[in-house]
Amino acid sequence: MNPSLAAYGFLALAIVTEVTGSSLLQKSQQFSKALPTLGMIVCFVAAFFFLSQALTVIPLAIAYAIWSGVGIVLTAIVGVLVFRQALDTWALFGMSLIVLGAVVLNTMSRSAVH
Repeated sequence: MNPSLAAYGFLALAIVTEVTGSSLLQKSQQFSKALPTLGMIVCFVAAFFFLSQALTVIPLAIAYAIWSGVGIVLTAIVGVLVFRQALDTWALFGMSLIVLGAVVLNTMSRSAVH
């Protein structure tokens, strides 16, 4: 398998498990609910494991920018869809800048692994 493809696959898994862990953090109600708290811990450990695997190929600055940027946007989407939280125009504008930044990193930067 192509090492870059595997690294970005691990990065995608890191993002999904981090977003899941963040969602379970909300559900844990300040760690008062055992199952969501346990699930959150498992997800965050998995997220850092997958991120560490991605870092074998992807530079830290690029991987972390993608991980945090995409994670912010997906967590906001979960907040809206699952927790019925509202986003105003400025929040949407800011998140679009985050997505634009990730696109620029991956398409124009020579630092990214292609």
